[in-house]
Amino acid sequence: AAAAALGLLPLGKTQSPESLLDIAARKVAEKWPFQRVEERFERIPEPVQRRIVYWSFPRGEREICMYSSFNTGAEDLAAAPG
Repeated sequence: AAAAALGLLPLGKTQSPESLLDIAARKVAEKWPFQRVEERFERIPEPVQRRIVYWSFPRGEREICMYSSFNTGAEDLAAAPG
């Protein structure tokens, strides 16, 4: 309520803190590919797996575009004349 009164939050909206699961999953996803996590740990509860996978994908539009248009160069060689 105090943050809304100061104009930090829109009126009528409250902000809930991030869960410990989300914080931990995000930190794991930032450091290690999911495949390495699966190889390293024998048993990972399904909710934890889902959150790590969720945080493994890029968030920003620029990163999404960069990953979705990844080019290995093979297409360029096939299209080159000669």
